[in-house]
Amino acid sequence: MVGLTALRKIWLDGKLVDWDAARVHVLTHGLHYGYAIFEGIRCHRVEAGSAVFRLDEHLDRFLNSAKTYRMILPFTKAQLHEAIVELVAANRTPEAYIRPIAFSGYGEMGLDPTRCPISVAIGMWPWGAYLGEKGVASGIRATVSSWTRIDSRSLPPQAKCAANYANSALAKMEATAAGYEEAILLNSSGMVAEGPGENIFRIKNGVVSTPPASSGILRGVTRDSVIRLLAGEKMEFLRTDFTREELFTADELFFCGTAAGITPIREVDGRPIGDGQFPITRRLQKLYEDALRGRDPRYRSWLSTVPLPDEPEVIGSSGRPRAAGTP
Repeated sequence: MVGLTALRKIWLDGKLVDWDAARVHVLTHGLHYGYAIFEGIRCHRVEAGSAVFRLDEHLDRFLNSAKTYRMILPFTKAQLHEAIVELVAANRTPEAYIRPIAFSGYGEMGLDPTRCPISVAIGMWPWGAYLGEKGVASGIRATVSSWTRIDSRSLPPQAKCAANYANSALAKMEATAAGYEEAILLNSSGMVAEGPGENIFRIKNGVVSTPPASSGILRGVTRDSVIRLLAGEKMEFLRTDFTREELFTADELFFCGTAAGITPIREVDGRPIGDGQFPITRRLQKLYEDALRGRDPRYRSWLSTVPLPDEPEVIGSSGRPRAAGTP
């Protein structure tokens, strides 16, 4: 990747290590059985340096995911908070995606993960809009997937577990193979749930709605941020189920998530959504961006500021991971 910040460090099991030294054994238990929980977090440039967005809420969900999966983490919330701040400062990267992950390590093979040590790692890298800057500006095309969102009787959808995302990957690959940018998953009752990695909102006659947690969604931190922004603007909002047909008849639809931000959906299964102007979605995009950047004093408590020692270094090329949506 050309012109990206040089990334130096990954936090692994309590200490910063060089990027290329952050390795695991090929027989790592979590690699074979999907026993891993993770988070997606963003930091953004602000006047004082960089600010991690809603870090406490992300770490709360991380710990809740671990509890759901009977995973005993060797670090406290305070230690993980400090580790993320330390990592952002060490990499001198004001704009980045941050990925904490906990997983069953190299130990005894077999389904039972309790005989394996738990490792915790935190990486970060520059990552543009997940569904593309063009998608954020003009909206994306989506399709209703043939794959059903995982059911709470099979796997806990409220836990951000690596195993859950095989379901998401199948839906994503199906959508892109058919020429769409993203999928929309229905739940086992046939109601709209979410995207493979995003929550979904519907707007009709000025009322903004999103599926409730009981529909099998992940309670997104960005979803919660949008709900709070709506309350701050005194806009009408509902948590309610809606059908596939109600996607087609919406005035506006949008995805939201840490990676995706707020991205309009301009078409579902060949049907244009509304008039393509997205006025309420645009308003929410502006509110969200102002909150991320610390420009709205009402939401500055959502930011964990990290003073950076100096300007980031820029290099000609890098072997760092190329994320979807990056140039």
